[in-house]
Amino acid sequence: MRFRFAPVAFALGLALGAPVQARDLHINHESCGYETPYDVQVDAAGIRFERADGAPNQVFMHDGRLRVDGRDVAVSTDDAARLRQYEDKVRALLPEVAGIAREGVEVGFAAMRVVTMTFAESESERRELVGRLDRRRAQALADIDGSLGRGVWKHEAISESLSDSVQESVGDLVGKVTGSAVSAALSGDKAKVAALEARADSLDKSIDKEINVRADHLSQRAQALCPRLQALDGLQQQFQFRLADGSRLQLVRWNKDDNNKVPAKKEPDVASR
Repeated sequence: MRFRFAPVAFALGLALGAPVQARDLHINHESCGYETPYDVQVDAAGIRFERADGAPNQVFMHDGRLRVDGRDVAVSTDDAARLRQYEDKVRALLPEVAGIAREGVEVGFAAMRVVTMTFAESESERRELVGRLDRRRAQALADIDGSLGRGVWKHEAISESLSDSVQESVGDLVGKVTGSAVSAALSGDKAKVAALEARADSLDKSIDKEINVRADHLSQRAQALCPRLQALDGLQQQFQFRLADGSRLQLVRWNKDDNNKVPAKKEPDVASR
């Protein structure tokens, strides 16, 4: 499943003086990359995979039963067991993804708060900027809770929603930091320039102390999901049934275009356990 945790990169990139850009994670670390072209909905009735383009475009599974594009697919007892395990793994995966997304928002906005507290010129300006950050953070968390938190993964909607809220906040902070730097430079006031440089130095220390540990922990949580996606890939490699065109059902796929990532090891056959 392909997820973007833009808040982390946007905020840390700004705070550390790097170019502001989105970081594209595939619920992975550098050694593993999986994605799905499907929107996913998980509820008590089963799991639905849907996409607008490509075939199949609708897949439903529950309790060992499978329906593809509105037609029931006959599966063996062994494949029914694999489907149950696949469903269980997806059900367990989404809450963890939601938790990682929430923590990504928290870390990103915490970094932007540090920037705000460092460069705001007055208490009133600080309150105004922090208030905006808090409102956008709350909206980003609400978007996650209303989607992933309810077992719904929309392929692009979450990334776009989070990116929009972060871009607005980053825009505010870029304007503030740039404006302060330009003002200090044009003033010719060496004391003012030195004060701004001292703020930047203190920002590095604050980021190291308050943000980097949390960001590292977040990266480790994302990395820990990789074996679980490998397990899903391993299960679908074992499916003995075939689709109408003779192909194997593949809901999660390895990103073959990235040479730094390696495909999954085959999951032990559940039928032989």
